[in-house]
Amino acid sequence: MPNQLHDTAIDLLSKLISIPSFPGEENDSAQLLYDFFGQHGIKAERYLNNVVVRNKYFSGDKKVILLNSHHDTVKPVAGYTLDPFNAIIKDGRLFGLGSNDAGGALVSLIATFLHLYDRQDVKYDIILAASAEEEISGQNGISSLLHLLPVIDCAVVGEPTEMKMAVAERGLMVVDATARGVSGHAAREEGDNALYKAVYDIDWIRKHSFQKISPLLDVTSMKVTSIETRNKQHNVIPDECSFVIDVRLNELYSHEEVLAILSQNLSSDIKARSTRLRSTSIAMDHPLVKAGLDLNLRYYGSPTISDKALMPFPALKIGPGSSERSHIADEYIFTDEIRNGIDIYISLMQKLCS
Repeated sequence: MPNQLHDTAIDLLSKLISIPSFPGEENDSAQLLYDFFGQHGIKAERYLNNVVVRNKYFSGDKKVILLNSHHDTVKPVAGYTLDPFNAIIKDGRLFGLGSNDAGGALVSLIATFLHLYDRQDVKYDIILAASAEEEISGQNGISSLLHLLPVIDCAVVGEPTEMKMAVAERGLMVVDATARGVSGHAAREEGDNALYKAVYDIDWIRKHSFQKISPLLDVTSMKVTSIETRNKQHNVIPDECSFVIDVRLNELYSHEEVLAILSQNLSSDIKARSTRLRSTSIAMDHPLVKAGLDLNLRYYGSPTISDKALMPFPALKIGPGSSERSHIADEYIFTDEIRNGIDIYISLMQKLCS
Protein backbone atom coordinates (compact mmCIF):
# COMPACT_ATOMS: atom_id res chain seq x y z
CA MET A 1 0.00 0.00 0.00
CA PRO A 2 2.67 2.65 0.85
CA ASN A 3 4.48 2.17 -2.48
CA GLN A 4 1.19 2.48 -4.35
CA LEU A 5 0.41 5.65 -2.41
CA HIS A 6 3.85 7.05 -3.23
CA ASP A 7 3.35 6.43 -6.94
CA THR A 8 -0.17 7.87 -6.87
CA ALA A 9 1.04 11.03 -5.16
CA ILE A 10 3.93 11.63 -7.57
CA ASP A 11 1.69 11.03 -10.58
CA LEU A 12 -0.92 13.47 -9.23
CA LEU A 13 1.73 16.12 -8.60
CA SER A 14 3.03 15.72 -12.16
CA LYS A 15 -0.48 16.38 -13.48
CA LEU A 16 -0.94 19.40 -11.20
CA ILE A 17 2.33 20.91 -12.42
CA SER A 18 1.08 20.79 -16.01
CA ILE A 19 -1.87 23.06 -15.16
CA PRO A 20 -1.26 26.80 -14.56
CA SER A 21 -2.93 27.64 -11.26
CA PHE A 22 -2.14 31.21 -10.30
CA PRO A 23 -4.20 32.76 -7.48
CA GLY A 24 -7.73 33.40 -8.70
CA GLU A 25 -7.11 31.21 -11.75
CA GLU A 26 -7.20 27.75 -10.16
CA ASN A 27 -10.34 26.45 -11.85
CA ASP A 28 -8.57 23.73 -13.86
CA SER A 29 -6.40 22.45 -11.00
CA ALA A 30 -9.47 22.41 -8.74
CA GLN A 31 -11.31 20.35 -11.36
CA LEU A 32 -8.38 17.93 -11.62
CA LEU A 33 -8.47 17.36 -7.86
CA TYR A 34 -12.27 17.04 -7.84
CA ASP A 35 -12.09 14.41 -10.60
CA PHE A 36 -9.19 12.62 -8.87
CA PHE A 37 -11.27 11.96 -5.78
CA GLY A 38 -14.20 10.85 -7.90
CA GLN A 39 -11.97 8.33 -9.63
CA HIS A 40 -11.13 6.93 -6.19
CA GLY A 41 -14.79 6.62 -5.24
CA ILE A 42 -14.69 9.59 -2.87
CA LYS A 43 -17.38 12.27 -2.94
CA ALA A 44 -15.78 15.69 -3.22
CA GLU A 45 -17.31 19.10 -2.60
CA ARG A 46 -16.18 22.23 -4.37
CA TYR A 47 -16.48 25.75 -3.00
CA LEU A 48 -15.17 28.25 -5.54
CA ASN A 49 -11.72 26.77 -6.28
CA ASN A 50 -11.42 24.97 -2.96
CA VAL A 51 -11.91 21.18 -2.97
CA VAL A 52 -13.05 19.36 0.18
CA VAL A 53 -13.40 15.65 1.04
CA ARG A 54 -14.34 13.83 4.23
CA ASN A 55 -13.42 10.36 5.45
CA LYS A 56 -15.91 7.58 4.69
CA TYR A 57 -17.14 7.21 8.26
CA PHE A 58 -17.33 10.92 9.06
CA SER A 59 -19.82 10.96 11.93
CA GLY A 60 -20.14 14.52 13.14
CA ASP A 61 -19.80 13.19 16.69
CA LYS A 62 -16.02 13.20 16.94
CA LYS A 63 -13.38 15.88 17.09
CA VAL A 64 -12.48 17.07 13.58
CA ILE A 65 -8.96 17.33 12.19
CA LEU A 66 -8.33 19.31 9.02
CA LEU A 67 -5.61 18.33 6.55
CA ASN A 68 -4.90 21.36 4.41
CA SER A 69 -2.55 22.55 1.71
CA HIS A 70 -2.92 24.73 -1.37
CA HIS A 71 -2.90 24.12 -5.11
CA ASP A 72 -2.25 27.66 -6.32
CA THR A 73 1.26 28.77 -7.27
CA VAL A 74 3.15 31.98 -7.82
CA LYS A 75 3.95 32.95 -11.39
CA PRO A 76 7.27 31.59 -12.70
CA VAL A 77 10.20 33.90 -12.05
CA ALA A 78 12.74 34.89 -14.66
CA GLY A 79 15.61 32.45 -14.98
CA TYR A 80 13.73 29.22 -15.68
CA THR A 81 15.75 26.95 -17.96
CA LEU A 82 13.01 24.28 -17.94
CA ASP A 83 9.35 24.53 -18.88
CA PRO A 84 7.70 25.35 -15.52
CA PHE A 85 4.56 23.45 -16.58
CA ASN A 86 6.31 20.28 -17.69
CA ALA A 87 6.95 17.84 -14.84
CA ILE A 88 10.37 16.26 -15.31
CA ILE A 89 11.92 13.68 -13.00
CA LYS A 90 15.71 13.71 -13.19
CA ASP A 91 18.30 12.49 -10.69
CA GLY A 92 15.61 11.92 -8.07
CA ARG A 93 14.16 15.42 -8.43
CA LEU A 94 10.72 16.32 -9.70
CA PHE A 95 10.96 19.69 -11.44
CA GLY A 96 8.05 22.05 -12.10
CA LEU A 97 6.27 25.13 -10.83
CA GLY A 98 4.61 24.42 -7.49
CA SER A 99 6.41 21.10 -7.01
CA ASN A 100 7.97 22.26 -3.75
CA ASP A 101 5.50 24.99 -2.74
CA ALA A 102 3.28 23.32 -1.92
CA GLY A 103 2.48 20.52 -4.37
CA GLY A 104 4.62 17.97 -2.58
CA ALA A 105 2.87 18.63 0.73
CA LEU A 106 -0.57 18.65 -0.90
CA VAL A 107 -0.22 15.28 -2.65
CA SER A 108 1.41 13.77 0.45
CA LEU A 109 -1.58 14.82 2.55
CA ILE A 110 -3.93 13.47 -0.11
CA ALA A 111 -2.10 10.13 -0.02
CA THR A 112 -2.41 10.13 3.78
CA PHE A 113 -6.12 10.85 3.49
CA LEU A 114 -6.54 7.95 1.03
CA HIS A 115 -4.78 5.67 3.51
CA LEU A 116 -7.14 6.66 6.31
CA TYR A 117 -10.29 7.19 4.26
CA ASP A 118 -12.19 3.96 4.97
CA ARG A 119 -10.82 3.12 8.42
CA GLN A 120 -13.47 2.90 11.12
CA ASP A 121 -11.11 2.92 14.09
CA VAL A 122 -9.87 6.53 13.94
CA LYS A 123 -10.68 8.82 16.86
CA TYR A 124 -11.13 11.89 14.67
CA ASP A 125 -13.39 12.83 11.82
CA ILE A 126 -11.09 13.87 8.98
CA ILE A 127 -11.54 16.65 6.43
CA LEU A 128 -9.04 17.34 3.68
CA ALA A 129 -9.16 20.73 1.98
CA ALA A 130 -7.11 21.63 -1.08
CA SER A 131 -7.39 25.39 -0.94
CA ALA A 132 -6.92 28.26 -3.37
CA GLU A 133 -5.32 31.71 -3.19
CA GLU A 134 -2.85 30.85 -0.43
CA GLU A 135 -0.06 32.70 -2.19
CA ILE A 136 -1.93 36.00 -1.81
CA SER A 137 -3.86 35.15 1.38
CA GLY A 138 -6.92 35.77 -0.77
CA GLN A 139 -10.49 36.09 0.42
CA ASN A 140 -11.57 33.21 -1.84
CA GLY A 141 -9.19 30.72 -0.29
CA ILE A 142 -9.24 29.09 3.12
CA SER A 143 -10.99 32.15 4.63
CA SER A 144 -14.03 31.59 2.43
CA LEU A 145 -14.10 27.91 3.27
CA LEU A 146 -13.81 27.65 7.04
CA HIS A 147 -17.28 28.96 7.87
CA LEU A 148 -18.79 26.28 5.61
CA LEU A 149 -17.10 23.42 7.48
CA PRO A 150 -17.91 21.81 10.81
CA VAL A 151 -16.08 23.10 13.87
CA ILE A 152 -12.41 22.21 13.45
CA ASP A 153 -10.43 21.12 16.51
CA CYS A 154 -6.97 21.20 14.96
CA ALA A 155 -5.21 21.14 11.61
CA VAL A 156 -2.14 19.92 9.79
CA VAL A 157 -1.05 22.55 7.26
CA GLY A 158 1.13 21.23 4.46
CA GLU A 159 4.02 23.51 3.53
CA PRO A 160 7.68 22.76 2.76
CA THR A 161 9.36 22.47 6.19
CA GLU A 162 11.66 19.46 5.59
CA MET A 163 9.16 17.55 7.77
CA LYS A 164 10.14 19.62 10.79
CA MET A 165 7.25 20.88 12.92
CA ALA A 166 6.66 24.61 12.57
CA VAL A 167 5.03 25.16 15.95
CA ALA A 168 5.06 28.95 15.56
CA GLU A 169 4.87 31.27 12.60
CA ARG A 170 5.61 34.94 12.15
CA GLY A 171 2.84 37.35 11.35
CA LEU A 172 2.90 39.77 8.43
CA MET A 173 1.76 43.36 8.10
CA VAL A 174 2.27 45.53 5.03
CA VAL A 175 2.22 49.25 5.80
CA ASP A 176 1.83 52.03 3.25
CA ALA A 177 3.58 55.23 4.30
CA THR A 178 3.34 58.67 2.71
CA ALA A 179 5.62 61.59 3.46
CA ARG A 180 4.13 64.97 2.60
CA GLY A 181 5.90 68.22 1.69
CA VAL A 182 5.45 71.27 -0.50
CA SER A 183 6.36 71.39 -4.16
CA GLY A 184 8.73 74.00 -5.56
CA HIS A 185 11.27 74.66 -8.31
CA ALA A 186 14.45 72.62 -7.90
CA ALA A 187 16.61 75.54 -9.08
CA ARG A 188 15.49 77.77 -6.20
CA GLU A 189 15.34 77.30 -2.46
CA GLU A 190 11.63 76.59 -2.53
CA GLY A 191 9.35 73.88 -1.24
CA ASP A 192 9.66 71.19 1.38
CA ASN A 193 11.08 67.99 -0.11
CA ALA A 194 8.83 65.02 0.74
CA LEU A 195 11.51 62.63 -0.52
CA TYR A 196 13.96 63.87 2.12
CA LYS A 197 11.29 63.41 4.79
CA ALA A 198 10.72 59.85 3.60
CA VAL A 199 14.46 59.12 3.65
CA TYR A 200 14.65 60.39 7.25
CA ASP A 201 11.80 58.03 8.24
CA ILE A 202 13.33 55.14 6.32
CA ASP A 203 16.63 55.64 8.15
CA TRP A 204 14.75 55.43 11.47
CA ILE A 205 13.12 52.17 10.32
CA ARG A 206 16.49 50.77 9.25
CA LYS A 207 18.05 51.48 12.64
CA HIS A 208 15.12 50.58 14.91
CA SER A 209 15.29 47.36 16.93
CA PHE A 210 12.27 45.79 18.61
CA GLN A 211 13.27 44.76 22.11
CA LYS A 212 11.07 41.73 22.80
CA ILE A 213 12.79 38.61 21.44
CA SER A 214 10.97 35.31 21.00
CA PRO A 215 12.76 32.02 21.69
CA LEU A 216 11.06 30.53 18.62
CA LEU A 217 10.56 33.47 16.24
CA ASP A 218 13.49 35.70 17.23
CA VAL A 219 12.91 39.42 16.64
CA THR A 220 10.13 41.40 15.02
CA SER A 221 11.65 42.99 11.94
CA MET A 222 10.69 45.50 9.28
CA LYS A 223 12.10 46.42 5.89
CA VAL A 224 11.27 49.15 3.41
CA THR A 225 10.71 47.38 0.10
CA SER A 226 9.70 50.11 -2.34
CA ILE A 227 9.64 53.91 -2.69
CA GLU A 228 8.29 56.36 -5.25
CA THR A 229 7.22 59.96 -5.80
CA ARG A 230 4.26 60.88 -7.93
CA ASN A 231 6.35 63.66 -9.46
CA LYS A 232 8.49 62.47 -12.41
CA GLN A 233 9.93 65.86 -13.42
CA HIS A 234 13.59 66.42 -12.62
CA ASN A 235 13.15 70.10 -11.78
CA VAL A 236 10.23 69.89 -9.35
CA ILE A 237 10.60 69.33 -5.60
CA PRO A 238 8.23 66.41 -4.79
CA ASP A 239 5.38 67.21 -2.44
CA GLU A 240 4.56 63.56 -1.78
CA CYS A 241 6.68 60.42 -1.43
CA SER A 242 5.26 56.98 -0.75
CA PHE A 243 7.06 53.90 0.53
CA VAL A 244 6.10 50.41 1.67
CA ILE A 245 7.12 48.73 4.92
CA ASP A 246 7.13 44.93 5.22
CA VAL A 247 6.77 43.97 8.91
CA ARG A 248 7.34 40.44 10.19
CA LEU A 249 6.04 40.02 13.73
CA ASN A 250 6.86 37.55 16.46
CA GLU A 251 4.16 36.56 18.92
CA LEU A 252 5.25 39.20 21.43
CA TYR A 253 3.99 42.15 19.37
CA SER A 254 0.53 42.80 18.00
CA HIS A 255 -0.08 44.63 14.75
CA GLU A 256 -1.59 47.48 16.73
CA GLU A 257 1.50 47.84 18.92
CA VAL A 258 3.78 48.09 15.90
CA LEU A 259 1.50 50.63 14.23
CA ALA A 260 1.57 52.72 17.40
CA ILE A 261 5.38 52.63 17.48
CA LEU A 262 5.55 53.71 13.86
CA SER A 263 3.04 56.50 14.39
CA GLN A 264 5.02 57.86 17.34
CA ASN A 265 8.33 57.93 15.49
CA LEU A 266 7.59 58.69 11.84
CA SER A 267 6.48 61.98 10.33
CA SER A 268 4.89 60.13 7.41
CA ASP A 269 1.23 59.13 7.35
CA ILE A 270 0.89 55.36 7.73
CA LYS A 271 -1.85 52.86 7.02
CA ALA A 272 -1.82 49.07 7.32
CA ARG A 273 -3.20 47.25 4.29
CA SER A 274 -4.46 44.47 6.56
CA THR A 275 -4.07 43.13 10.08
CA ARG A 276 -5.39 39.63 9.26
CA LEU A 277 -2.07 37.78 9.14
CA ARG A 278 -1.11 37.47 12.78
CA SER A 279 1.63 35.46 14.41
CA THR A 280 0.39 32.04 15.46
CA SER A 281 1.60 29.16 17.60
CA ILE A 282 0.47 25.76 18.79
CA ALA A 283 1.09 24.61 22.36
CA MET A 284 3.96 22.20 22.84
CA ASP A 285 1.65 19.91 24.82
CA HIS A 286 -0.98 19.77 22.06
CA PRO A 287 -1.64 16.15 20.97
CA LEU A 288 -0.43 16.92 17.43
CA VAL A 289 2.92 18.22 18.67
CA LYS A 290 3.28 15.44 21.24
CA ALA A 291 2.66 12.87 18.50
CA GLY A 292 5.41 14.47 16.43
CA LEU A 293 7.81 14.56 19.35
CA ASP A 294 7.11 10.85 19.93
CA LEU A 295 8.28 10.34 16.33
CA ASN A 296 11.44 12.32 17.09
CA LEU A 297 10.44 15.14 14.75
CA ARG A 298 12.27 18.42 15.28
CA TYR A 299 10.42 21.68 15.82
CA TYR A 300 11.12 25.34 15.08
CA GLY A 301 9.56 28.75 14.54
CA SER A 302 8.87 29.56 10.90
CA PRO A 303 9.76 32.98 9.42
CA THR A 304 7.33 32.48 6.53
CA ILE A 305 3.57 32.83 6.58
CA SER A 306 0.89 30.41 5.41
CA ASP A 307 -2.84 29.78 5.66
CA LYS A 308 -2.16 28.74 9.25
CA ALA A 309 -2.33 32.48 10.04
CA LEU A 310 -6.01 32.50 9.03
CA MET A 311 -7.05 29.53 11.15
CA PRO A 312 -8.75 30.26 14.49
CA PHE A 313 -7.77 26.86 15.92
CA PRO A 314 -4.49 25.05 16.71
CA ALA A 315 -2.57 24.19 13.55
CA LEU A 316 0.76 22.49 12.94
CA LYS A 317 2.67 23.41 9.78
CA ILE A 318 4.72 20.53 8.42
CA GLY A 319 5.49 19.09 5.02
CA PRO A 320 8.06 17.72 2.56
CA GLY A 321 10.33 20.03 0.60
CA SER A 322 12.43 23.00 1.63
CA SER A 323 11.25 26.58 2.08
CA GLU A 324 14.47 27.78 0.43
CA ARG A 325 13.34 26.19 -2.85
CA SER A 326 10.01 28.01 -2.95
CA HIS A 327 9.55 30.59 -5.71
CA ILE A 328 12.93 29.90 -7.34
CA ALA A 329 13.66 29.21 -11.01
CA ASP A 330 13.57 25.50 -11.91
CA GLU A 331 11.70 24.71 -8.69
CA TYR A 332 11.92 21.08 -7.63
CA ILE A 333 11.26 18.57 -4.89
CA PHE A 334 13.01 15.25 -4.35
CA THR A 335 10.70 12.31 -4.97
CA ASP A 336 12.13 10.69 -1.84
CA GLU A 337 10.96 13.72 0.13
CA ILE A 338 7.41 12.98 -1.00
CA ARG A 339 7.73 9.31 -0.08
CA ASN A 340 9.18 10.17 3.32
CA GLY A 341 6.55 12.87 3.82
CA ILE A 342 3.72 10.42 3.23
CA ASP A 343 5.22 7.91 5.66
CA ILE A 344 5.67 10.54 8.38
CA TYR A 345 2.20 12.02 7.86
CA ILE A 346 0.68 8.54 8.17
CA SER A 347 2.69 7.82 11.32
CA LEU A 348 1.69 11.18 12.80
CA MET A 349 -2.00 10.58 12.07
CA GLN A 350 -1.88 7.04 13.39
CA LYS A 351 -0.39 8.23 16.67
CA LEU A 352 -3.00 10.96 16.93
CA CYS A 353 -6.06 9.03 15.73
CA SER A 354 -5.55 5.49 17.00
